Amino acid sequence: MHTPKTITIASKNKHPLTVNRLGYGTMRLTGEGIYGEPPNRPEALQILKQAIAGGVNFIDTADYYGEDVTNRLIYEALSPYPPGLVICTKVGGARKPDKSWIPFNRPENLRSSIDNNLRTLRLEQITLVHFRAIAGHGAPFKESMDAMFEMQKEGKILHVGVSNVTRDELETAMSMGDIATVENMYGHAQRTTHKGPHGDSNGGGEVLDICEANGIPLLPYFSLFLSMPKKDTRIAEIAKKYGISEVQANIAWLLHRSPWILPIPGTSSLKHFEENIKATDIKLTEEDMKFLE
Repeated sequence: MHTPKTITIASKNKHPLTVNRLGYGTMRLTGEGIYGEPPNRPEALQILKQAIAGGVNFIDTADYYGEDVTNRLIYEALSPYPPGLVICTKVGGARKPDKSWIPFNRPENLRSSIDNNLRTLRLEQITLVHFRAIAGHGAPFKESMDAMFEMQKEGKILHVGVSNVTRDELETAMSMGDIATVENMYGHAQRTTHKGPHGDSNGGGEVLDICEANGIPLLPYFSLFLSMPKKDTRIAEIAKKYGISEVQANIAWLLHRSPWILPIPGTSSLKHFEENIKATDIKLTEEDMKFLE
């Protein structure tokens, strides 16, 4: 099966962005509980440098990773930023000193988060920002999205995306302005809404058809969870067939599942990062995909 090597973000916008079709998510470049400095800081910096050297030009981050840890690592490792690099951040959440996750989605919160991302990444404009929805907490969804589009008009944000959204929320956001990308939990083992590590998480499978119909890339987060459901051994069987790891088989499945999926697997291991990159060369057959479906 043919899998495109690139994907275009905001393809209908006057500022489209074409990136290689395997990004890197930085969340794992932090301490225990996604908080504090990484246990191996030199390796974390090396992973970021190796990502660019390996052709990755899409990096996902958030100022509440750490806090501010991944943003500072990105700047230290990659500045001056290479041409064509897209740094995508998220707003809508924050961390408390006890490492708990809390909504931070009122207009003044979002503005504070954007300013903080601009400061820590040392940018004048953030190319792409996802608003992460947290159902039933904080500001109403439309109020938060109004604030996002207002900051886009001000030039602080080039493209607006959404994260952890339901079908209704995605359609609401699209009715309010241009949505460049969607970042929802998605992988072979988790394709629908379920209870995730930090609360209810909306599955990419529930919005993928909308994304495909409108040319909106879907970025899967937590895509490498392989233990849900435990009885499903199909990824393991494909991995054994090709002599690859289950993680590589899962990434290959995402790349073959739809040309509108942009995987952003994360790891804190340079060895695992290099294995993930190699997944872009794995070719699955139509029979493989039917088996996995």
